[in-house]
Amino acid sequence: MTDSVPADRAVPGPESAGPADAADWLTLPDVAERLDVSISKVHQMIRDRELIAVRRDGVRRMPADLVANQTVLKHLPGVLNLLTDAGYDDEAALRWLYEPDDTLPGGAPAKALAGDQAREVKRRAQALGF
Repeated sequence: MTDSVPADRAVPGPESAGPADAADWLTLPDVAERLDVSISKVHQMIRDRELIAVRRDGVRRMPADLVANQTVLKHLPGVLNLLTDAGYDDEAALRWLYEPDDTLPGGAPAKALAGDQAREVKRRAQALGF
């Protein structure tokens, strides 16, 4: 994680990124249960950029659709690492993942990660570093 975000990648409000509906978020214990791992493993996965979590109402949470069934979306760790390398902090990365994009299935990179366009999302994240 980086401490600062380039001005063009700044997030306007602390809780503006990600799904709008509170039901679309998971707490870290919920993630651990869904993945059938310990909470300490979830924390390690966040540190290793395999998952992304941000504070909402004082509690660390992650969007539920980034955890498909009992696994993390296949390309999510790669995209998170590319966004980090491009200077995005967690809030900015989440904002990028949920930014409306009519050229992708589902209308946003996060939704496209679950389908055939995952490699395209990864390519676009990679291009942000240039």
